[in-house]
Amino acid sequence: MRDQETKEKFVELRAKGLSFDRIAKELKVSKQSLINWSKELENEIGNMRRIELEALQEKYFMLKSQRIELFGEKLKTIKDELDKRNLSDLPTDKLFDLFMKCFHQLKEESVDTVFYGTEDLMAVNMDHPISWKG
Repeated sequence: MRDQETKEKFVELRAKGLSFDRIAKELKVSKQSLINWSKELENEIGNMRRIELEALQEKYFMLKSQRIELFGEKLKTIKDELDKRNLSDLPTDKLFDLFMKCFHQLKEESVDTVFYGTEDLMAVNMDHPISWKG
């Protein structure tokens, strides 16, 4: 049996989407062994893929609170500019369209706030904690 470090490296490479052929060459392990490991380590590979995707999302997308703040600031800036303009002016239509797009995007970022009373909190089983949206 291969050492644990080799299997961990396999999980990492497979989670990144590398082919069995490429991993076999890099780790100097037979393709059949990798296929067997893939079945054995399916959950670990899946979890590592999710971690990789989460890292990419964090790198390229803002957190929900940051998006709300960004769209809110842009919406306010556009609204302030619209307030200065005469609506019969042609560029105003384009600015108004931008305002509506930002408004709808901001609306999509809205969250429902749910408050629980003492009785609700006491009724929650410790195995099923309340999950807060955010």
